[in-house]
Amino acid sequence: MMLFLLLVLIASSDAFQQSFAASASSEDWRELSTSLGGRLYSALPLASSCFPVVNGKDNDVNATACATVQSGYTRPAFRSPQFSAFMQPQWETCQSQEEKCLLDASNPNNSAAWTDTDCQQGSVPRFYIDIQTPEDVQKAFNFSAKTGVPLSIKNSGHDYKGRSSLKGSLGLWTRNLDTLSYSDAFVPEGGDITYERAITMGAGVTFESLYAFADENNATIIGGYHQTVGPSGGWLMGGGHSILSPVYGLGVDRVLQFKIVTPDGVYRTANAFQNSDLFWALRGGGGGSFGVVLESTTLAEPAMKLQVASISFKGTSATAPEFLKLIVDHTYKWGTEGWGGHMNPTGIINVTPLLTLEEATESVQPIADYALSHNGTVVIEELPSWQAFFSKYVLVAQAGTGAESVLVSRLIPSDLFTTEEGKAQVTEVLVNMVQQYGVNPYIVVGTPFLYNETANATSVTPAWRNSLWQIGGHSGWIFNSTIPEIKEQYAVASNITQMMRDIAPDSGAYFNEGDVYETNHEVSYWGLNYPALLEIKKKYDPQSLLDCWQCVGWKGPDDERYSCWL
Repeated sequence: MMLFLLLVLIASSDAFQQSFAASASSEDWRELSTSLGGRLYSALPLASSCFPVVNGKDNDVNATACATVQSGYTRPAFRSPQFSAFMQPQWETCQSQEEKCLLDASNPNNSAAWTDTDCQQGSVPRFYIDIQTPEDVQKAFNFSAKTGVPLSIKNSGHDYKGRSSLKGSLGLWTRNLDTLSYSDAFVPEGGDITYERAITMGAGVTFESLYAFADENNATIIGGYHQTVGPSGGWLMGGGHSILSPVYGLGVDRVLQFKIVTPDGVYRTANAFQNSDLFWALRGGGGGSFGVVLESTTLAEPAMKLQVASISFKGTSATAPEFLKLIVDHTYKWGTEGWGGHMNPTGIINVTPLLTLEEATESVQPIADYALSHNGTVVIEELPSWQAFFSKYVLVAQAGTGAESVLVSRLIPSDLFTTEEGKAQVTEVLVNMVQQYGVNPYIVVGTPFLYNETANATSVTPAWRNSLWQIGGHSGWIFNSTIPEIKEQYAVASNITQMMRDIAPDSGAYFNEGDVYETNHEVSYWGLNYPALLEIKKKYDPQSLLDCWQCVGWKGPDDERYSCWL
Protein backbone atom coordinates (compact mmCIF):
# COMPACT_ATOMS: atom_id res chain seq x y z
CA MET A 1 0.00 0.00 0.00
CA MET A 2 2.84 2.45 0.87
CA LEU A 3 4.51 1.83 -2.50
CA PHE A 4 1.19 2.43 -4.30
CA LEU A 5 0.62 5.71 -2.47
CA LEU A 6 4.15 6.85 -3.25
CA LEU A 7 3.68 6.14 -6.94
CA VAL A 8 0.47 8.16 -6.92
CA LEU A 9 2.29 11.04 -5.22
CA ILE A 10 5.10 10.91 -7.76
CA ALA A 11 2.68 10.98 -10.65
CA SER A 12 0.55 13.80 -9.29
CA SER A 13 2.96 16.15 -7.51
CA ASP A 14 3.67 19.09 -9.77
CA ALA A 15 5.39 20.87 -6.88
CA PHE A 16 7.71 17.92 -6.48
CA GLN A 17 8.65 17.89 -10.13
CA GLN A 18 9.28 21.63 -10.18
CA SER A 19 11.48 21.47 -7.11
CA PHE A 20 14.28 19.67 -8.91
CA ALA A 21 16.95 21.59 -10.76
CA ALA A 22 17.17 18.73 -13.26
CA SER A 23 13.90 17.05 -14.14
CA ALA A 24 13.22 13.35 -13.87
CA SER A 25 10.13 11.92 -15.48
CA SER A 26 7.37 10.24 -13.52
CA GLU A 27 8.45 7.01 -15.14
CA ASP A 28 12.00 7.46 -13.84
CA TRP A 29 10.65 7.84 -10.31
CA ARG A 30 8.33 4.87 -10.67
CA GLU A 31 11.21 2.69 -11.78
CA LEU A 32 13.39 3.81 -8.88
CA SER A 33 10.64 3.29 -6.32
CA THR A 34 9.80 -0.16 -7.63
CA SER A 35 13.45 -1.23 -7.73
CA LEU A 36 13.84 -0.25 -4.06
CA GLY A 37 10.89 -2.32 -2.91
CA GLY A 38 9.15 0.53 -1.12
CA ARG A 39 12.11 2.27 0.55
CA LEU A 40 11.77 5.45 -1.47
CA TYR A 41 9.92 7.71 0.92
CA SER A 42 8.37 11.15 0.70
CA ALA A 43 9.31 13.81 3.24
CA LEU A 44 7.81 17.03 4.53
CA PRO A 45 9.47 19.52 6.90
CA LEU A 46 9.61 18.41 10.52
CA ALA A 47 7.03 20.92 11.78
CA SER A 48 4.60 20.63 8.85
CA SER A 49 1.91 19.04 11.03
CA CYS A 50 1.54 22.38 12.87
CA PHE A 51 0.87 24.51 9.79
CA PRO A 52 -2.50 25.11 8.08
CA VAL A 53 -0.79 25.59 4.71
CA VAL A 54 2.01 23.33 3.49
CA ASN A 55 3.81 23.91 0.18
CA GLY A 56 1.01 26.19 -0.96
CA LYS A 57 -1.82 23.76 -0.23
CA ASP A 58 -4.33 23.69 2.62
CA ASN A 59 -3.31 21.24 5.33
CA ASP A 60 -5.36 19.65 8.09
CA VAL A 61 -3.40 20.50 11.22
CA ASN A 62 -2.63 17.35 13.18
CA ALA A 63 -2.72 18.52 16.78
CA THR A 64 -1.31 15.28 18.17
CA ALA A 65 1.60 15.13 15.74
CA CYS A 66 2.24 18.86 16.21
CA ALA A 67 2.38 18.46 20.00
CA THR A 68 4.94 15.68 19.58
CA VAL A 69 7.12 17.89 17.41
CA GLN A 70 6.78 20.81 19.81
CA SER A 71 7.84 18.71 22.80
CA GLY A 72 10.86 17.31 20.99
CA TYR A 73 11.84 20.30 18.88
CA THR A 74 15.05 21.08 20.77
CA ARG A 75 15.88 17.53 21.90
CA PRO A 76 18.61 15.76 19.91
CA ALA A 77 17.19 12.32 20.69
CA PHE A 78 13.96 13.38 18.97
CA ARG A 79 15.58 15.04 15.98
CA SER A 80 18.19 12.41 15.16
CA PRO A 81 15.82 9.60 14.04
CA GLN A 82 13.77 12.00 11.86
CA PHE A 83 14.85 12.31 8.25
CA SER A 84 13.43 15.83 7.94
CA ALA A 85 15.17 17.13 11.07
CA PHE A 86 18.58 18.75 11.18
CA MET A 87 20.38 19.83 14.32
CA GLN A 88 20.66 23.44 13.06
CA PRO A 89 17.20 24.01 11.54
CA GLN A 90 18.25 26.77 9.16
CA TRP A 91 19.54 23.93 6.96
CA GLU A 92 15.95 22.71 6.66
CA THR A 93 15.17 26.02 4.97
CA CYS A 94 16.08 27.78 1.73
CA GLN A 95 17.58 30.82 3.41
CA SER A 96 17.97 33.06 0.37
CA GLN A 97 14.29 32.62 -0.61
CA GLU A 98 12.93 32.59 2.96
CA GLU A 99 11.32 29.20 2.29
CA LYS A 100 10.99 27.65 5.71
CA CYS A 101 8.85 25.70 8.13
CA LEU A 102 10.23 26.53 11.55
CA LEU A 103 8.97 26.74 15.10
CA ASP A 104 10.19 29.14 17.73
CA ALA A 105 13.04 27.23 19.40
CA SER A 106 12.70 29.33 22.57
CA ASN A 107 9.00 28.44 22.78
CA PRO A 108 7.86 25.79 20.28
CA ASN A 109 4.24 26.44 21.33
CA ASN A 110 4.40 30.01 20.04
CA SER A 111 1.61 30.21 17.46
CA ALA A 112 3.28 33.15 15.74
CA ALA A 113 5.48 30.59 13.95
CA TRP A 114 2.58 29.10 11.98
CA THR A 115 -0.07 31.82 11.97
CA ASP A 116 -0.56 33.21 8.44
CA THR A 117 2.57 31.35 7.37
CA ASP A 118 3.04 28.81 4.59
CA CYS A 119 5.19 25.85 5.62
CA GLN A 120 7.55 25.45 2.67
CA GLN A 121 9.75 22.51 1.70
CA GLY A 122 12.94 24.54 1.84
CA SER A 123 16.07 22.38 1.61
CA VAL A 124 14.48 19.19 2.94
CA PRO A 125 14.64 16.64 0.10
CA ARG A 126 11.12 15.80 -1.06
CA PHE A 127 12.05 12.14 -1.50
CA TYR A 128 14.70 10.00 0.14
CA ILE A 129 15.97 6.43 0.25
CA ASP A 130 16.27 4.59 3.55
CA ILE A 131 19.65 3.01 2.74
CA GLN A 132 19.93 -0.63 3.77
CA THR A 133 22.24 -2.26 1.22
CA PRO A 134 25.05 -1.34 -1.19
CA GLU A 135 22.58 -1.95 -4.03
CA ASP A 136 20.41 0.90 -2.72
CA VAL A 137 23.29 3.32 -3.13
CA GLN A 138 24.22 1.97 -6.53
CA LYS A 139 20.65 2.51 -7.74
CA ALA A 140 20.74 6.08 -6.42
CA PHE A 141 23.98 6.82 -8.28
CA ASN A 142 22.57 5.32 -11.47
CA PHE A 143 19.40 7.40 -11.07
CA SER A 144 21.38 10.61 -10.54
CA ALA A 145 23.64 9.92 -13.53
CA LYS A 146 20.61 9.24 -15.75
CA THR A 147 18.38 12.12 -14.66
CA GLY A 148 20.69 14.80 -13.32
CA VAL A 149 18.87 14.87 -9.98
CA PRO A 150 21.48 15.82 -7.35
CA LEU A 151 22.11 13.67 -4.28
CA SER A 152 22.49 14.59 -0.61
CA ILE A 153 23.78 12.22 2.07
CA LYS A 154 22.41 12.40 5.60
CA ASN A 155 23.25 10.39 8.68
CA SER A 156 22.41 12.08 12.00
CA GLY A 157 21.94 15.64 10.76
CA HIS A 158 24.84 17.14 12.74
CA ASP A 159 26.13 19.45 10.05
CA TYR A 160 27.01 23.10 10.62
CA LYS A 161 27.21 23.90 6.89
CA GLY A 162 24.11 22.42 5.27
CA ARG A 163 25.99 19.67 3.43
CA SER A 164 23.50 16.92 4.31
CA SER A 165 20.42 18.74 3.01
CA LEU A 166 19.89 20.19 -0.45
CA LYS A 167 16.87 21.68 -2.14
CA GLY A 168 15.71 19.52 -4.99
CA SER A 169 17.95 16.58 -4.15
CA LEU A 170 17.29 12.89 -3.63
CA GLY A 171 18.24 12.18 -0.04
CA LEU A 172 20.31 9.12 0.92
CA TRP A 173 19.66 8.38 4.59
CA THR A 174 22.04 6.01 6.40
CA ARG A 175 20.70 6.51 9.95
CA ASN A 176 19.17 3.02 10.19
CA LEU A 177 22.41 1.13 9.50
CA ASP A 178 22.88 0.37 13.19
CA THR A 179 24.85 -2.87 13.51
CA LEU A 180 27.67 -3.20 16.05
CA SER A 181 30.31 -5.90 16.55
CA TYR A 182 33.43 -6.20 18.69
CA SER A 183 36.64 -8.04 17.81
CA ASP A 184 39.64 -8.78 19.98
CA ALA A 185 41.63 -9.80 16.89
CA PHE A 186 40.62 -7.63 13.94
CA VAL A 187 42.49 -8.04 10.66
CA PRO A 188 41.67 -5.55 7.89
CA GLU A 189 40.58 -7.28 4.70
CA GLY A 190 43.62 -8.15 2.59
CA GLY A 191 45.97 -7.29 5.44
CA ASP A 192 48.37 -9.11 7.72
CA ILE A 193 48.17 -6.96 10.86
CA THR A 194 46.00 -7.93 13.83
CA TYR A 195 44.50 -5.28 16.10
CA GLU A 196 43.70 -6.32 19.65
CA ARG A 197 40.53 -4.26 20.08
CA ALA A 198 38.29 -2.96 17.33
CA ILE A 199 34.62 -2.15 16.88
CA THR A 200 32.82 -2.34 13.56
CA MET A 201 29.69 -0.22 13.23
CA GLY A 202 27.03 0.58 10.69
CA ALA A 203 26.99 4.14 9.39
CA GLY A 204 23.90 5.05 11.42
CA VAL A 205 25.22 4.12 14.87
CA THR A 206 25.35 7.06 17.27
CA PHE A 207 28.04 7.78 19.83
CA GLU A 208 25.62 7.15 22.68
CA SER A 209 25.05 3.59 21.43
CA LEU A 210 28.72 3.07 20.58
CA TYR A 211 29.98 4.20 23.97
CA ALA A 212 27.59 1.89 25.78
CA PHE A 213 28.58 -1.03 23.53
CA ALA A 214 32.29 -0.37 24.05
CA ASP A 215 31.78 -0.22 27.81
CA GLU A 216 30.00 -3.57 27.74
CA ASN A 217 33.12 -4.98 26.09
CA ASN A 218 35.48 -3.36 28.61
CA ALA A 219 36.79 -0.99 25.94
CA THR A 220 37.01 2.75 25.32
CA ILE A 221 36.20 4.55 22.07
CA ILE A 222 37.79 7.90 21.29
CA GLY A 223 34.84 9.91 20.04
CA GLY A 224 32.66 12.99 19.96
CA TYR A 225 30.97 15.05 22.64
CA HIS A 226 27.35 14.46 21.70
CA GLN A 227 24.96 11.55 22.05
CA THR A 228 23.55 11.63 18.50
CA VAL A 229 26.62 12.39 16.39
CA GLY A 230 27.40 9.52 14.02
CA PRO A 231 30.92 8.08 14.49
CA SER A 232 31.05 6.69 10.93
CA GLY A 233 29.80 9.82 9.17
CA GLY A 234 31.05 13.35 8.70
CA TRP A 235 32.57 13.47 12.18
CA LEU A 236 35.04 10.75 11.24
CA MET A 237 35.74 11.65 7.62
CA GLY A 238 36.26 15.31 8.49
CA GLY A 239 38.87 14.50 11.14
CA GLY A 240 36.92 13.70 14.29
CA HIS A 241 38.15 15.48 17.42
CA SER A 242 37.59 14.19 20.94
CA ILE A 243 38.53 15.41 24.38
CA LEU A 244 40.70 12.27 24.49
CA SER A 245 42.43 13.23 21.22
CA PRO A 246 45.34 14.96 22.99
CA VAL A 247 46.57 11.53 24.05
CA TYR A 248 44.89 9.09 21.63
CA GLY A 249 44.61 11.00 18.37
CA LEU A 250 41.80 12.08 16.07
CA GLY A 251 39.11 9.78 14.76
CA VAL A 252 40.97 9.54 11.44
CA ASP A 253 44.09 8.35 13.27
CA ARG A 254 42.17 5.41 14.66
CA VAL A 255 39.93 4.19 11.84
CA LEU A 256 41.05 0.86 10.38
CA GLN A 257 38.62 0.22 7.54
CA PHE A 258 35.65 1.57 5.59
CA LYS A 259 32.97 -0.15 3.54
CA ILE A 260 31.80 2.33 0.93
CA VAL A 261 29.94 2.62 -2.35
CA THR A 262 31.81 5.06 -4.55
CA PRO A 263 30.04 7.16 -7.20
CA ASP A 264 31.39 4.97 -10.00
CA GLY A 265 28.99 2.35 -8.63
CA VAL A 266 31.46 -0.01 -6.97
CA TYR A 267 31.08 -1.36 -3.43
CA ARG A 268 34.59 -1.21 -1.99
CA THR A 269 36.58 -2.00 1.09
CA ALA A 270 39.07 0.75 1.85
CA ASN A 271 41.92 0.20 4.27
CA ALA A 272 45.71 0.36 4.35
CA PHE A 273 45.94 -2.78 2.19
CA GLN A 274 43.38 -2.22 -0.56
CA ASN A 275 42.08 0.97 -2.13
CA SER A 276 44.63 2.68 0.07
CA ASP A 277 44.38 5.96 -1.80
CA LEU A 278 40.65 6.08 -1.07
CA PHE A 279 41.34 5.10 2.55
CA TRP A 280 43.72 8.05 2.85
CA ALA A 281 41.15 10.40 1.34
CA LEU A 282 38.43 9.21 3.70
CA ARG A 283 40.74 9.89 6.64
CA GLY A 284 40.16 13.62 6.56
CA GLY A 285 38.86 14.49 3.09
CA GLY A 286 35.35 14.92 4.46
CA GLY A 287 31.99 13.27 4.11
CA GLY A 288 29.78 13.70 1.06
CA SER A 289 32.60 13.67 -1.51
CA PHE A 290 33.99 10.21 -2.11
CA GLY A 291 30.95 7.97 -1.72
CA VAL A 292 28.43 6.67 0.77
CA VAL A 293 30.03 4.93 3.74
CA LEU A 294 27.97 2.02 5.03
CA GLU A 295 30.32 0.74 7.72
CA SER A 296 33.55 1.59 9.50
CA THR A 297 35.90 -0.17 11.90
CA THR A 298 37.84 1.76 14.50
CA LEU A 299 40.55 0.94 17.00
CA ALA A 300 39.48 0.84 20.64
CA GLU A 301 41.46 1.32 23.85
CA PRO A 302 41.14 -0.68 27.06
CA ALA A 303 38.80 0.57 29.75
CA MET A 304 40.47 3.48 31.51
CA LYS A 305 40.12 5.66 34.56
CA LEU A 306 39.80 9.39 34.00
CA GLN A 307 40.58 12.34 36.20
CA VAL A 308 37.88 14.96 35.75
CA ALA A 309 37.98 18.67 36.52
CA SER A 310 34.57 20.34 36.46
CA ILE A 311 34.97 23.95 37.53
CA SER A 312 32.45 26.76 37.09
CA PHE A 313 31.35 30.09 38.49
CA LYS A 314 28.92 32.85 37.67
CA GLY A 315 30.77 35.19 35.36
CA THR A 316 30.61 38.96 34.95
CA SER A 317 32.04 41.41 32.45
CA ALA A 318 35.01 41.80 34.79
CA THR A 319 35.74 38.11 35.30
CA ALA A 320 35.79 37.11 31.61
CA PRO A 321 39.14 38.77 30.75
CA GLU A 322 40.70 37.55 34.00
CA PHE A 323 39.65 33.95 33.67
CA LEU A 324 40.44 33.74 29.96
CA LYS A 325 43.95 35.04 30.62
CA LEU A 326 44.33 32.52 33.42
CA ILE A 327 43.52 29.53 31.21
CA VAL A 328 45.69 30.87 28.39
CA ASP A 329 48.63 31.17 30.79
CA HIS A 330 48.29 27.58 32.06
CA THR A 331 47.05 25.69 29.01
CA TYR A 332 50.43 24.64 27.58
CA LYS A 333 51.36 22.94 30.83
CA TRP A 334 47.97 21.25 30.89
CA GLY A 335 48.57 20.06 27.36
CA THR A 336 51.73 18.24 28.42
CA GLU A 337 49.69 16.50 31.13
CA GLY A 338 47.12 15.06 28.71
CA TRP A 339 44.21 17.30 29.59
CA GLY A 340 41.43 17.59 27.02
CA GLY A 341 38.01 19.12 27.29
CA HIS A 342 36.02 22.29 26.85
CA MET A 343 36.61 25.70 28.37
CA ASN A 344 34.71 28.98 28.30
CA PRO A 345 34.75 32.31 30.20
CA THR A 346 32.99 30.77 33.20
CA GLY A 347 34.59 27.37 33.63
CA ILE A 348 35.97 24.13 32.28
CA ILE A 349 35.06 20.46 32.01
CA ASN A 350 38.35 18.68 31.32
CA VAL A 351 39.67 15.14 31.63
CA THR A 352 43.04 13.43 31.58
CA PRO A 353 43.96 9.74 31.55
CA LEU A 354 47.60 10.43 32.46
CA LEU A 355 47.50 11.86 35.99
CA THR A 356 46.55 10.59 39.41
CA LEU A 357 43.78 12.33 41.30
CA GLU A 358 46.32 14.08 43.49
CA GLU A 359 48.30 15.26 40.46
CA ALA A 360 45.14 16.42 38.70
CA THR A 361 44.04 18.42 41.72
CA GLU A 362 47.39 20.15 41.91
CA SER A 363 47.42 20.79 38.15
CA VAL A 364 44.17 22.78 38.04
CA GLN A 365 44.55 24.47 41.43
CA PRO A 366 44.97 27.99 39.98
CA ILE A 367 41.58 27.98 38.26
CA ALA A 368 39.95 26.12 41.13
CA ASP A 369 41.09 28.88 43.46
CA TYR A 370 39.77 31.52 41.09
CA ALA A 371 36.36 29.87 40.80
CA LEU A 372 36.04 29.44 44.56
CA SER A 373 36.98 33.08 45.10
CA HIS A 374 33.93 33.93 42.98
CA ASN A 375 31.59 31.57 44.86
CA GLY A 376 31.94 28.92 42.18
CA THR A 377 31.86 25.15 42.20
CA VAL A 378 34.85 22.84 41.94
CA VAL A 379 34.64 19.09 41.41
CA ILE A 380 37.85 17.16 40.83
CA GLU A 381 37.25 13.45 40.81
CA GLU A 382 38.33 10.12 39.39
CA LEU A 383 35.77 8.23 37.32
CA PRO A 384 36.13 4.55 36.44
CA SER A 385 35.44 4.83 32.70
CA TRP A 386 34.63 7.04 29.73
CA GLN A 387 31.05 5.80 29.92
CA ALA A 388 30.78 7.08 33.47
CA PHE A 389 32.06 10.48 32.37
CA PHE A 390 29.77 10.58 29.34
CA SER A 391 26.69 9.75 31.40
CA LYS A 392 27.46 12.26 34.14
CA TYR A 393 28.82 15.22 32.18
CA VAL A 394 28.34 15.07 28.42
CA LEU A 395 24.59 14.56 28.27
CA VAL A 396 23.99 17.78 30.20
CA ALA A 397 26.72 19.82 28.49
CA GLN A 398 26.51 18.80 24.83
CA ALA A 399 25.76 21.35 22.12
CA GLY A 400 22.14 22.42 21.83
CA THR A 401 19.91 21.55 18.89
CA GLY A 402 16.82 22.97 17.25
CA ALA A 403 17.91 26.62 17.36
CA GLU A 404 19.27 28.54 14.40
CA SER A 405 23.00 29.08 14.86
CA VAL A 406 26.27 29.35 13.02
CA LEU A 407 29.59 28.08 14.31
CA VAL A 408 32.96 29.76 14.04
CA SER A 409 36.27 28.03 14.74
CA ARG A 410 39.99 28.01 14.04
CA LEU A 411 42.92 25.82 15.09
CA ILE A 412 45.33 27.73 17.33
CA PRO A 413 49.02 26.76 17.04
CA SER A 414 50.82 25.52 20.13
CA ASP A 415 53.66 27.99 19.60
CA LEU A 416 51.40 30.92 20.49
CA PHE A 417 51.20 29.57 24.05
CA THR A 418 54.96 29.47 24.54
CA THR A 419 55.65 33.22 24.45
CA GLU A 420 54.20 36.16 26.33
CA GLU A 421 53.43 37.91 23.04
CA GLY A 422 51.61 34.89 21.68
CA LYS A 423 49.58 34.40 24.83
CA ALA A 424 48.62 38.07 24.80
CA GLN A 425 47.39 37.73 21.20
CA VAL A 426 45.24 34.72 22.01
CA THR A 427 43.81 36.42 25.10
CA GLU A 428 42.99 39.53 23.10
CA VAL A 429 41.01 37.51 20.54
CA LEU A 430 39.06 35.74 23.27
CA VAL A 431 38.25 38.97 25.09
CA ASN A 432 37.22 40.70 21.85
CA MET A 433 34.84 37.85 21.08
CA VAL A 434 33.06 38.59 24.35
CA GLN A 435 33.28 42.35 24.48
CA GLN A 436 33.01 43.31 20.82
CA TYR A 437 30.68 40.63 19.47
CA GLY A 438 28.90 39.22 22.52
CA VAL A 439 30.04 35.69 21.60
CA ASN A 440 31.34 33.44 24.36
CA PRO A 441 34.45 31.55 23.27
CA TYR A 442 34.00 27.79 23.25
CA ILE A 443 37.49 26.39 23.53
CA VAL A 444 37.89 22.78 22.44
CA VAL A 445 41.00 21.11 23.84
CA GLY A 446 40.78 18.26 21.36
CA THR A 447 43.84 18.41 19.14
CA PRO A 448 46.30 15.47 18.98
CA PHE A 449 48.88 17.39 20.99
CA LEU A 450 50.71 14.39 22.51
CA TYR A 451 49.73 11.79 19.92
CA ASN A 452 52.53 10.34 17.78
CA GLU A 453 50.88 10.03 14.39
CA THR A 454 52.20 8.13 11.39
CA ALA A 455 53.45 10.73 8.92
CA ASN A 456 51.14 11.35 5.94
CA ALA A 457 48.69 8.66 7.05
CA THR A 458 45.71 11.02 7.01
CA SER A 459 44.50 13.83 4.76
CA VAL A 460 43.42 16.40 7.37
CA THR A 461 45.16 19.74 7.42
CA PRO A 462 48.63 19.39 8.95
CA ALA A 463 47.62 22.29 11.23
CA TRP A 464 45.96 19.74 13.50
CA ARG A 465 49.38 18.34 14.38
CA ASN A 466 50.88 21.56 15.74
CA SER A 467 47.83 23.07 17.42
CA LEU A 468 46.82 23.04 21.05
CA TRP A 469 43.32 24.51 20.85
CA GLN A 470 40.39 24.93 18.59
CA ILE A 471 38.69 28.21 19.47
CA GLY A 472 35.02 28.20 18.58
CA GLY A 473 31.87 30.14 19.21
CA HIS A 474 28.22 30.34 18.24
CA SER A 475 26.19 33.18 16.80
CA GLY A 476 22.48 32.79 16.23
CA TRP A 477 19.11 34.19 15.26
CA ILE A 478 15.44 33.26 15.61
CA PHE A 479 12.78 31.60 13.48
CA ASN A 480 11.42 34.82 11.98
CA SER A 481 14.67 36.72 11.49
CA THR A 482 14.98 38.59 8.22
CA ILE A 483 17.63 37.88 5.61
CA PRO A 484 19.66 41.00 6.59
CA GLU A 485 19.56 39.91 10.23
CA ILE A 486 20.75 36.41 9.33
CA LYS A 487 23.50 37.77 7.11
CA GLU A 488 24.66 39.90 10.00
CA GLN A 489 25.23 36.80 12.13
CA TYR A 490 27.17 35.08 9.37
CA ALA A 491 29.27 38.23 9.14
CA VAL A 492 29.94 38.09 12.88
CA ALA A 493 31.22 34.53 12.46
CA SER A 494 33.45 35.56 9.56
CA ASN A 495 34.80 38.58 11.43
CA ILE A 496 35.72 36.48 14.45
CA THR A 497 37.36 33.93 12.19
CA GLN A 498 39.43 36.70 10.64
CA MET A 499 40.65 37.80 14.09
CA MET A 500 41.94 34.28 14.66
CA ARG A 501 43.35 34.08 11.15
CA ASP A 502 45.28 37.28 11.81
CA ILE A 503 47.17 35.79 14.75
CA ALA A 504 47.59 32.36 13.09
CA PRO A 505 47.74 32.97 9.32
CA ASP A 506 49.49 29.68 8.58
CA SER A 507 47.14 27.53 10.63
CA GLY A 508 43.91 25.94 9.41
CA ALA A 509 40.44 24.95 10.46
CA TYR A 510 38.36 21.87 11.18
CA PHE A 511 36.40 20.96 8.06
CA ASN A 512 33.29 20.12 10.08
CA GLU A 513 33.25 23.26 12.22
CA GLY A 514 34.85 26.05 10.22
CA ASP A 515 33.22 29.28 9.10
CA VAL A 516 30.43 28.57 6.57
CA TYR A 517 32.06 31.17 4.34
CA GLU A 518 35.65 30.14 5.03
CA THR A 519 38.01 31.91 2.65
CA ASN A 520 40.52 29.78 0.76
CA HIS A 521 38.83 26.72 2.16
CA GLU A 522 41.03 24.20 0.33
CA VAL A 523 44.09 25.45 2.22
CA SER A 524 42.29 25.97 5.53
CA TYR A 525 40.85 22.47 5.65
CA TRP A 526 43.48 20.38 3.87
CA GLY A 527 46.63 22.41 3.23
CA LEU A 528 49.06 20.69 0.90
CA ASN A 529 46.86 17.60 0.81
CA TYR A 530 44.19 19.19 -1.37
CA PRO A 531 45.65 18.50 -4.85
CA ALA A 532 45.98 14.78 -4.09
CA LEU A 533 42.47 14.69 -2.64
CA LEU A 534 41.09 16.27 -5.79
CA GLU A 535 42.75 13.66 -8.00
CA ILE A 536 41.31 10.85 -5.87
CA LYS A 537 37.90 12.51 -6.07
CA LYS A 538 38.09 12.53 -9.87
CA LYS A 539 39.16 8.89 -9.91
CA TYR A 540 36.23 7.54 -7.91
CA ASP A 541 33.63 10.15 -8.94
CA PRO A 542 34.41 10.81 -12.62
CA GLN A 543 30.95 12.28 -13.28
CA SER A 544 30.98 14.54 -10.19
CA LEU A 545 27.77 12.98 -8.92
CA LEU A 546 28.56 14.10 -5.38
CA ASP A 547 29.07 17.74 -4.57
CA CYS A 548 28.64 19.64 -1.32
CA TRP A 549 29.44 23.06 0.10
CA GLN A 550 33.22 23.64 0.26
CA CYS A 551 33.89 19.90 -0.08
CA VAL A 552 36.68 18.40 -2.17
CA GLY A 553 35.89 19.11 -5.82
CA TRP A 554 33.22 21.69 -4.92
CA LYS A 555 31.64 23.32 -7.98
CA GLY A 556 31.47 26.66 -6.19
CA PRO A 557 28.77 28.96 -4.80
CA ASP A 558 27.44 29.91 -8.24
CA ASP A 559 26.27 26.38 -9.00
CA GLU A 560 22.48 26.34 -8.96
CA ARG A 561 22.32 23.74 -6.22
CA TYR A 562 23.71 26.34 -3.78
CA SER A 563 21.08 28.97 -4.54
CA CYS A 564 19.73 28.71 -0.97
CA TRP A 565 22.97 29.88 0.67
CA LEU A 566 23.21 33.57 1.46
